[in-house]
Amino acid sequence: MSFQQLDPPLPVHVLDKGAGYAFAVIDYGQEHNLIWVTAINDTGEIWCAPNPRVRLQANWTMGRAKPPALKPRDDGDCSGGAESLQAETIKPD
Repeated sequence: MSFQQLDPPLPVHVLDKGAGYAFAVIDYGQEHNLIWVTAINDTGEIWCAPNPRVRLQANWTMGRAKPPALKPRDDGDCSGGAESLQAETIKPD
């Protein structure tokens, strides 16, 4: 197991929780998802989110579009992809 503090924290979006900053990553090894330790902006809660539920926030300067809105899988399995609902792109003002 390894624990890595992120400096600077990364702006992320955790599905079903909202936008926040990931300030650490936990790696339990090859049979497990990475765990993103994230402070959620709206609630101040700290969540340890598995890798498939975490998305980087959009960054126009870096050319990274807003990730598609994803619907979690109904079977509760978070080991793979979710269903894409719609993709949005960032356009400069």
